[in-house]
Parts: sequence; structure tokens; C-alpha cells
Amino acid sequence: MSGVPPLRVVIAEDAALMREGLIRLLEDRGHQVSAAVADGDALLGAVAEHHPDVAVVDIRMPPTHTDEGLRAALELRRRHPQTGVLVLSQYIETRYSAQLLEGGAAGVGYLLKDRVAALDPEVVGQLLGAGRHARGLATLTPREREVLALMAEGRSNAGIAAALVVSDGAVEKHVASIFGKLGLPPSEGDNRRVLAVLRFLSR
Repeated sequence: MSGVPPLRVVIAEDAALMREGLIRLLEDRGHQVSAAVADGDALLGAVAEHHPDVAVVDIRMPPTHTDEGLRAALELRRRHPQTGVLVLSQYIETRYSAQLLEGGAAGVGYLLKDRVAALDPEVVGQLLGAGRHARGLATLTPREREVLALMAEGRSNAGIAAALVVSDGAVEKHVASIFGKLGLPPSEGDNRRVLAVLRFLSR
């Protein structure tokens, strides 16, 4: 698993095919799926029973398929702040992600379902293992953390340079250093900028 420690995971997804696919994807990478359930109440019960490292939660679940998963995720964060939460959505729903992030971005991830199918299992492993990579984040300098925070806001290198009043070249050096410290080598299949931001948001 390229250094990603095995994680204990609980999945809450009402679509059987998606649920089984997530189980297979995670178990193939050596992670342990402690429970896979289909609604928010069952999710809270499974987390209380198994104390997983990460809960993967669909935003829309029974009975109304509106925001049951979100409400369960918010309650999960309140009851079990040590458990990371990765919410899945069919669409970009900013009001939902904003609610989930109100208490801070630490331990939270947001992923579109169509990206799950496209992601290499190693990318998913890196995302779910982000909380276990605190040592990498801890090695970043204050300036590098500023750069990474601006990357998380969607800023380009030019936008970051303008915000920090530094040259584009300085930003490029900081970004390269961030990739190195987070263990993100060049890859044709992965977007290092996205992976670095996910690592930052899920710390």
C-alpha cells in the first residue's frame, strides 16, 4: 500500500452496487471494512460499535434521500470527533459541504461519486490515510502551510503569488517542496495538487 497504514472503515451507502464496490476497493488495498450499512441510524450504531478510523457516508440516504447522510455525518462528528468522515455526493452541493466544514476541516473529505469510480485505489488509500500522515504536514514551514491553504481555496500559483506578495517562482518552489514533504511524486495518473489539498483538508 505504499506506506498507507491499514485503516478500519465503516461505509454508509444505500445503493448496493456502490456499497459493494467501495468494500472491494478498500479491502483490495488492505483496509478493513468493519461494517457496511444503508442508512444514517445504522451508521451511528456501527461507528459506536466498531470505532473506525474513517466513515464513508453518502449524503442522500433513506427514507427521503435528501440529507439523511449529511445529518448523520454531522452527528457522527459531534459524537466521535476522532473518526474521519468522507462524504460522497452525486453532485456538488455546496450548502452540504459548508455545513459539514463549519466545525473545521480537520478529518473531513468531500468526494463526488463519479470520481470514486475513476480513482485509482492508491489515490483512495492516500485520501483515507491522510489523517495518518500528520508527520508529513508537520514538516511544512509556516509559509508552505500558507501556500497549501491557498491551494485548498482553489488559487492558482499566480493567485497565491499575488495573495502572499511573492514571485511566481517562489510559489513554484514552495509547491514543489510541499509535494516532496507529503510524499507525492510526479505521476501521469494522479493530480498532485488535488492530493496535497485532500491531505491538508483531512488532517
